[in-house]
Amino acid sequence: MAHDFDTQKAETFSAFSDLQAEGDLPFEADLDLFFVSGEADKEWMPLAEALADIGFHTQWAEAEGDEPATLIATMPDQILSASAIWMVEEVATRVAIDHGFRPDGWGFAEG
Repeated sequence: MAHDFDTQKAETFSAFSDLQAEGDLPFEADLDLFFVSGEADKEWMPLAEALADIGFHTQWAEAEGDEPATLIATMPDQILSASAIWMVEEVATRVAIDHGFRPDGWGFAEG
């Protein structure tokens, strides 16, 4: 099944709008994108290496309880706006899909 980028973009813009409504956001922060696979034993290193090649820092979080194993891709010092987040998210999602993973949200940590 083809990935619905239009829905993903709308969800990103909506989530960012909700965060803005909660209070002031930093100008920039480390943006974390989360990717999961439907396969429990899916090899994650090829995706991690592909994302690292385009500037992401990556780490693997093992499954815990109901939470699936997740590849966390971090883009440091990212400007926080809905469009800036979406640009990074779209590129990373396309790479992830090519490696058998799907997006599972994003977040950020203030520096």
